[in-house]
Amino acid sequence: MRKFRWFGFAILPALVAISLVVLFPSYQPLTVSGHYAIETARYTYTDDQRTEPYSHTGESRRVNVVYWYPERAGSDETFPLVIFSHGGLGTENSNESLYRELASHGYIVCSIGHPYHAFWTKSEDGRMTFVSLEYFGEIQREDPKTNKMQSFHYYQKWLETRMADINFVLDTILEKAAESASGVYALVDGARIGLMGHSLGGSAALAIPRKRDDIDAVIALESPYLYDIVGVEDDKFIWLDEEYPVPVLNIYSDSSWSHLSEWPQYARNEALLSSVLETDLSQYFPGRGHFSLTDLSLASPLLTKALEGERTERDAAEYLQDVNHACLEFFDHYLKNAE
Repeated sequence: MRKFRWFGFAILPALVAISLVVLFPSYQPLTVSGHYAIETARYTYTDDQRTEPYSHTGESRRVNVVYWYPERAGSDETFPLVIFSHGGLGTENSNESLYRELASHGYIVCSIGHPYHAFWTKSEDGRMTFVSLEYFGEIQREDPKTNKMQSFHYYQKWLETRMADINFVLDTILEKAAESASGVYALVDGARIGLMGHSLGGSAALAIPRKRDDIDAVIALESPYLYDIVGVEDDKFIWLDEEYPVPVLNIYSDSSWSHLSEWPQYARNEALLSSVLETDLSQYFPGRGHFSLTDLSLASPLLTKALEGERTERDAAEYLQDVNHACLEFFDHYLKNAE
């Protein structure tokens, strides 16, 4: 019996390796359409004003960031800054094709790896942090149709962490840019700032302009306006009664488009479909689902199909190119004043 047990332990790494190869085959990143060469950088910022809420060790919150930005050759040109927040169990490279596309057109993209919210995130020194089981359990239990008060409390808790990370990262970047630092910070135009995110990350991005006035535009990839839910009464969400303060592009896939009126947390999204404001934009991309709005559809077609549980009618790369182009066009208009 012991021999069989040790045999099982011996082949386990091989089975894991084979599974990873099947689930995550090698793939080529999408070709960018811009003329800038792209550089990358990874940093870890320590927020001495916050205690890490998930490790319970009393240590300060450490936030990982990865940059994709244009290579500048001897000019004084600066570029708009775009901050990205990944989905509920995403990673800092979840939308790398989008980051690269924007960077090739003259944007500095900073993607945040939210420790313990990310499936995994890597610090500047190579340390890996995996998702918190506490947070993972909350995601599994959350259901606004059956328990709105519980969902409301979860939304507040998750957004508090996400928004604090985004504000801290943005303030850190602007402070370093103001010091005329070298590297990526020297390229930042702090007067042109965009935010974007996928799913829960998009909800956090949507929340930030409610609290600060230096954001120029926001893109949300299939994300509800969770911050605008201010309470629960008679088993209904109570919504903030204020117009959205900056231009916004909400992008939807097949996963949500036909359900906006059914899902309580998406009530504000549905209302904005009939908005008369030119700055409230909604765009539906049919043919694929929620995770196809990220690079997971390229990195793991099998896992994407299993997670979405829907028949995919469009090629993953073509779909992402269309989504990325829409994001580029929106930011060009509102961050570069392009027609």
